[in-house]
Amino acid sequence: MPKDVLILGIESSCDETAAAVVKNGREVLSNIISSQIDIHTLYGGVVPEIASRKHIERINYVIEEALANAGVILNDVDAISVTYGPGLAGALLVGVNTAKAIAYAVRKPLTGVHHIEGHIAANYIEHPGLKPPFLCLVVSGGHTHLVQVKGYNNFEIIGCTHDDAAGEAFDKVARAIGLGYPGGPAIDRLAKSGNPYAIAFPRAKVEGHEYDFSFSGLKSAVLNYLNSCEMKDVEINNADIAASFQQAVIDVLVTRAVNAARKTGDNCIAVAGGVAANSALRASMEENCHKNGIKLYYPSPVYCTDNAAMIAVQGYYNYISGKRSGLDLNAVPNLRLGI
Repeated sequence: MPKDVLILGIESSCDETAAAVVKNGREVLSNIISSQIDIHTLYGGVVPEIASRKHIERINYVIEEALANAGVILNDVDAISVTYGPGLAGALLVGVNTAKAIAYAVRKPLTGVHHIEGHIAANYIEHPGLKPPFLCLVVSGGHTHLVQVKGYNNFEIIGCTHDDAAGEAFDKVARAIGLGYPGGPAIDRLAKSGNPYAIAFPRAKVEGHEYDFSFSGLKSAVLNYLNSCEMKDVEINNADIAASFQQAVIDVLVTRAVNAARKTGDNCIAVAGGVAANSALRASMEENCHKNGIKLYYPSPVYCTDNAAMIAVQGYYNYISGKRSGLDLNAVPNLRLGI
């Protein structure tokens, strides 16, 4: 009987300090997340220097807790996996240097993990039947990608945003209508009491790039609408604005994803990233995938936001495929997918 493979995952790319232990790439034994949301809410967004300092304070504690909850010690772990990009440079360095120190101290292999690959891999945790190939829509605060997952270590981007990511647009619009940070969950909640077709916000297309995205114009349209209402002394209905903005984002995301799946022949779509937790996006994806005979997968909300379980899962597939990182592994803030 083959030996179980245990991976310790470490994630510190933005404002969550996280560690997890995963068995055989599918079973989460522990998943510890220390969030900094309360701190960064005071500033209306993530402050990189503060994020880095908080990672330094918390990373040893979350690793110790992850090991304790999994009932293992470092010597039981087969490899250490860590996010090395993309993300905030200082924040990434905390995780990378910690992982290198552990790997050196206990003489375990080290595998650097691409953050977006981790988000994609989050879908494997709760869907044991999901295997490549499939199409993945990655939507988060920093990324909006359509990715063909051809293998566990083989990815091709077929669509991406030309400006703001979807999650970034959510945060900026939320700030404009006084909802604060983080904007995605706040808009999702408020939109439930609004009319998603009350305001005709644009659905942008990128000429010559049928699967690409652009949300900067939509964000500007919302700001222009707010300014126009103030100038004309027209009452502003924030719920209608939130619902109409959210619907405009969702229409673009769903249409691009479903069209891409139909054209590429992928009969399966997975959704990943923080925005994958949005209830309206999930409902629309379910409806449209059902209409087109496409299987749909998405993680539970805890695995949509940044976490270390997803890093350990992808780290497992890196490990069993023979991918290793040296102790010269460095943070790469603008790391591209597929390299």
